[in-house]
Amino acid sequence: MIDDRDKRQYRKIRRRISVCITLLFAFCLLISMRLFWLQIVQGSTMAQRADAQTEEDRKLQSPRGTILDRDGRVLAISEMAKSLYADPTMMDRSPEEMAKLLAPYLRIKEPEIQERLERDTAFVWLDRTMDHENYEGLQELIKQEKLKGLRFVDESRRFYPNGKMAAQLIGFVGENDKGLDGIEMVLDDEIRGSIQKLRLTTDKNNIPIFDSALQRVLPDKERSARLTIDSTIQYVAEKGLDGIMSRNHPTGAAIIIMNPKTGEILAMASRPNFDPNEYGKGNAEQYKNRAVVNLYEPGSTFKPIMASAAVDSGKWSVDRVYHDVGSIDVDDRTIHNWDDSGLGSVTLKQIIMYSINTGMAKVGLTTGGPTLVEYAKKFGFGQPTGIELPGEGAGILFNPDTMSRVDTAVMAIGQGTAVTPLQMVQAFGGLANGGHMMKPFIIKEIDNPDGSIYKKTEPQEAGQPISTETSRTISKYMAEEISSGGGQNAKIEGYEFCGKTGTAQRLNKEGTGYAEGQYIGSFVGFGPLEDPQFVVLIVVDNPSGVYYGAQVAAPVFKEMMTDIVRFKGLRPTNEAHTNQIAKKNESTKERKIPDIHRTDEGILMPSFMGWDSREVNDWLNQAGLGFVPLGMGQAVHQNPPAGTYAEPGSDVDVTFAR
Repeated sequence: MIDDRDKRQYRKIRRRISVCITLLFAFCLLISMRLFWLQIVQGSTMAQRADAQTEEDRKLQSPRGTILDRDGRVLAISEMAKSLYADPTMMDRSPEEMAKLLAPYLRIKEPEIQERLERDTAFVWLDRTMDHENYEGLQELIKQEKLKGLRFVDESRRFYPNGKMAAQLIGFVGENDKGLDGIEMVLDDEIRGSIQKLRLTTDKNNIPIFDSALQRVLPDKERSARLTIDSTIQYVAEKGLDGIMSRNHPTGAAIIIMNPKTGEILAMASRPNFDPNEYGKGNAEQYKNRAVVNLYEPGSTFKPIMASAAVDSGKWSVDRVYHDVGSIDVDDRTIHNWDDSGLGSVTLKQIIMYSINTGMAKVGLTTGGPTLVEYAKKFGFGQPTGIELPGEGAGILFNPDTMSRVDTAVMAIGQGTAVTPLQMVQAFGGLANGGHMMKPFIIKEIDNPDGSIYKKTEPQEAGQPISTETSRTISKYMAEEISSGGGQNAKIEGYEFCGKTGTAQRLNKEGTGYAEGQYIGSFVGFGPLEDPQFVVLIVVDNPSGVYYGAQVAAPVFKEMMTDIVRFKGLRPTNEAHTNQIAKKNESTKERKIPDIHRTDEGILMPSFMGWDSREVNDWLNQAGLGFVPLGMGQAVHQNPPAGTYAEPGSDVDVTFAR
């Protein structure tokens, strides 16, 4: 039998078990209540806190829209690049030690890196849109040294495949994808990339887990812009400017080439230059688009405009004879010819052909100051052309109500008036186009991501300052200046072009007088005479040594237009030259032009050896490839070589020799 002591022991054990069960039940009840409170009552709040601790929102910049030339060749495109930022609170190295390790891979100096890492913040940028080589090197360093607190993020970076070509025209893009100059700034609203948010799952150190960035949504494509620029003509213009800079060492220079029938700018270039891929290394002078913003006295290149005003207004007859003695007195001032000599009895044709100052002063005085200013305004001077580029100047004209006789005389010879190169191109475009002056424009169209046209620029007539008859008359005089007058350095074999040289004193920066011993040499031309396709202006600012427009600018016009007419296949107008070309074609007509072969590797390159530039240009255009010519004559070298493959849309370099 169980004695009393055993019974007491048994009851004691049962009480202990009951207490344990009760306590365990109470504990479970508390846990359940706590879980209920956290999961049900505060569930949404706790979920938000968990997300905040394990997920991070980052911004993804979609690529900026592409800028193309008139034929679809890329001038500016965006690519994804890595940007580096740091969380100084997570670093396990001192800012000094970290700066020393990072400096070889970043674009900022070691002291600045250290200063940024010493800031009291959890986020600081160290380098935006890094070069791929630096990114790979730094990524390897982080792995080797096991550096903490450094992170990379994808950002859109602007890339200009042609480097310095058309740099001032295209402009450049700064941080945060904002256009800062040129077309990039003008079209910032249309082609700027949008920002999308991207959520990443991170660990306790804010490092993405399992590259959850794969969950990102691909950014939307942006609109693209197609310009009126012709890359081949632009290349020729750039080459011409480089020649001027190396030979004449001017302060600056500019070239504009325009289609006078439509107003489309085919080329626009300025010097000094910069590379928009490294725009931070440039300066204000290099950023300046001299073709649009610079004001200068046009000198003798203004004489055909003034002559047009005199003839069109009926104030001066083309048959009227002026007796040139080398100088003319106008009130208290004497105006001389450039060589102080007189040519005797001359008509308006000789006055233009030989750039006779005394004759133009007489023409201006006879026409009258108010009439000259009126026609200058009709030609677009004294006001911006309205082209889609920043910083365009308006120019300066005399007040017709207060003009003196001296003002009238000097205006007629291209002094006392300030113009922009673009205004000159617009005005001579009207002279070339039968008196119909077209407004210059640079943006051909803006396209939606699906290829449809968002906005298109149609050619627009800016006015008809003179009659067709007057324009033809003055154009013929300008053609004779090149063929047998003062502009013979611009003569192009086999073609009849019109032109006018000019030399003027350089204005002070203050605009209140002239800089001692400084000049601007220029040349304006258009043609071919029977069907003008191009109007060209070359302005050379303060060249060293020889400064006359006939010597520093006219030969460059000849070089450029000789290349352009051949590249574009314009037939010569000179009969002897045409026969020479025909004989050459006869000797090569048996050459079979190969078909275009496209494969997965690219476009198969034929041998261009012995081809002329027009044949090469036609084949490459049909193949969808860019053309970078060098020299004249027949092809003697090419890159990529024959038998290899060229990537679609890439450029092909071909060297020609006679």
